Amino acid sequence: MSDQMAWGRGSRFLLTAAAFIVVVAGMREAATLIVPFLLAVFLAVVCSPTFFWLTRRGFPPIVAVATIILIILFIELLLGAIVGASIDTFIEKLPSYQERLREEAAALLALFAHFGVDLPRERFLELIDPGAAMALIGKMLTGLGGMLTNMFLILITVIFMLFEAGNFPAKLRTAFPQAQTPVQQLSRVAAGIKRYLAMKTLISLGTGVAVGIWVALLGVDFPVLWALLAFFLNYVPNIGSVIAAIPAVLLTFIQFGFLRALIVVGGYVLINVIFSNFIEPKIMGRRLGLSTLVVFLSLVFWAWVLGPIGMVLSVPLTMTVKIALENTPDTRWIAVLLGDEPRTATASEKKGSKA
Repeated sequence: MSDQMAWGRGSRFLLTAAAFIVVVAGMREAATLIVPFLLAVFLAVVCSPTFFWLTRRGFPPIVAVATIILIILFIELLLGAIVGASIDTFIEKLPSYQERLREEAAALLALFAHFGVDLPRERFLELIDPGAAMALIGKMLTGLGGMLTNMFLILITVIFMLFEAGNFPAKLRTAFPQAQTPVQQLSRVAAGIKRYLAMKTLISLGTGVAVGIWVALLGVDFPVLWALLAFFLNYVPNIGSVIAAIPAVLLTFIQFGFLRALIVVGGYVLINVIFSNFIEPKIMGRRLGLSTLVVFLSLVFWAWVLGPIGMVLSVPLTMTVKIALENTPDTRWIAVLLGDEPRTATASEKKGSKA
C-alpha cells in the first residue's frame, strides 16, 4: 500500500513537472504576444485605484476610463518626445563619443606603460571595444523607445480590463456561489500586487528624480534620459540600478574623465543605498515575502522566458505565483520554500486544508 502511495506521489510530481516545462516552453515561444498583455495587466493594476476612486465619486465608468487613458497618453507622448529627441541627439554624437572613448583608452594604455605594464595596443582596444560599448548604450535607449511604440495595443487592452474590473468580483461570486475561496484568493493576489506596484512606482520615481538632479548638477549630457532609465530599471531587482548607472558613468568618463565619472558612481551608490536600504523597507515593510535568492532566480528565469520586460515584471509575477500557491493546501509547501522565512499556517489555513 505504501509503495502504491509513493508511486502515486512520484507520478503526480513527474506529471506536474512535465506540465510546467510545457507551459514555460509555450510562454517563451509566445513571448511577443504575452509581453504586451502582461504590460497591460501591469498598467491596469496600477491604474485601478484611480479608476475606483473616480467611480466612487460619481464619475461614470466610461468617463473614469477616458480620464485615465488621457493621463497615460499625455505621459506617453511626453516620454516619447523626450526619449526620441535624446536618442536622435545621442546617435548624432555617437561617432565623437566613440573616438573620445578610444582616446581615453589610449591614455589608459600610456598610464599602464608608465608603471611598467606593457599591453598590446590593438589587443587592448579589441577587449574594451569602445564602439561596442557605445553601441550597447544605443541599443538600450532604442529598446526603451521601442517599448513606448507598442503602447497603442497595450492601452486598448487596459481599457477593456478597467471596464471589467468593476464586474469581475461579482462574476466570480456568481460562478462560485458555494465557495468564497476563488474570490478571496484573487482579492488577496490583487491587493498584494497592487500595493507592491504602487509603492515600487513611488520609490522608482524618487530614484529617477534624484539621479536626474545629480547628473545634471555634474553637467552630464541627457540628464532626463538617465533619470528615465533609472526609473524604469529600478523595477528590476538586484541588478537594475547597476545597469542604469553604466551608460551615465561611461558618458561621464567620455566627457570629463575618470574623476567625475567616479563622483557619478558615488552618487548612484548613495542614492540607491538610501532608497533601497532605508526608504523602501520603511514604506514597503516586510510584506514582499520573497527570499533574496528567489528574487534573483526569478529575475533570471523571467528574463529568459519573456526577455527584458520579464526582468521588470519578475517580482510581481513571482509574487502572484507565490500567493496562488500558498492558498492551495497541496502546493503551500512550495510557497514556504519561496518565502523569506518559515511561516506557520494560520488557524483558517489549517481549517481550509482539513476541509
